[in-house]
Amino acid sequence: MSGKYLLPVIAAVGFVAAVVAVVIGSARPPAAPAPLPSAQSPFENYVAGTGLIEASTGNIAIGTPVSGIVDAIYVKWSDRVSAGQPLFKLEARDLAAQLEVANAKVQEAEANLAKSKNLLQVGQGLTSGSSISAVDLANRRFDVGISEATLAAAKAQVNQIETDIERRIIRAPVDGRVLQINMHLGEFAQSGMVSPPLMLFGDDDRLYIRVDVDETDAWRVQPTASALAYVPGNPDLKTPLRFERIERYIVPKTSLTGASTERTDTRVLQVIYSFDHAALPVYIGQRMNVFIQAPAVRTPEKVGQNRPPSNIRT
Repeated sequence: MSGKYLLPVIAAVGFVAAVVAVVIGSARPPAAPAPLPSAQSPFENYVAGTGLIEASTGNIAIGTPVSGIVDAIYVKWSDRVSAGQPLFKLEARDLAAQLEVANAKVQEAEANLAKSKNLLQVGQGLTSGSSISAVDLANRRFDVGISEATLAAAKAQVNQIETDIERRIIRAPVDGRVLQINMHLGEFAQSGMVSPPLMLFGDDDRLYIRVDVDETDAWRVQPTASALAYVPGNPDLKTPLRFERIERYIVPKTSLTGASTERTDTRVLQVIYSFDHAALPVYIGQRMNVFIQAPAVRTPEKVGQNRPPSNIRT
């Protein structure tokens, strides 16, 4: 292409690109999704808070006292289990081998004890001073005592190994339901506190809801006050709450809503309620909007009205 056609072609390409950019830039942005309907308080005066659903036993993080390979998992998600029922087991072949050796030592100790007792019995039947000396008879009594101590130590060793094997079987601490399983067969399970926990467990027959109330409103919360919880996104789904307890320690707020006016250093009073979740499609770990009936707050105008005139002495 000769030089006299190059510049017009470049100019035409630039013009087309500019037109395309203008068309794209003037296109309407997609419509924003409609905001979720918000619940309205049924009370004239109230305290509002965000509640987090949890099991009535608390959400129990199941761990293991010893580390090891997961050898068996006895439950599935959502299984209902009784207290003491096995949940999972860690591999314990090394302990099983040690147990066989320990049981053999118990048998050996029992045989030595039987031998010592027989020698003592024979010695006691002999004439002291002629057939057997007093020293030999005393030594046979000592041998029986040593054999008894050896047998007791062997049995203690068996009990210790059996206890270690039992510790590798993790059982349900209370009646409840398996909420989460975060492990698989053949995986290495670390002892102590791990995140996420190996298994999450709790009783969900009646759910609890932990409500965060701003510390400035803590004085307005009364145990006898009515309270309602609403499912976010559907104000028609609601349930009355039954007061359980107030945890009398102000804690930093951990469940932030993301509102621009919310302070990250907010401290809250945690009020625990319970409710029957049979008619509500809610789950443990879900947040709910909670309204608690509370006494009215005196506004500055009302406070001023209650003051005596300045020209009257009190």
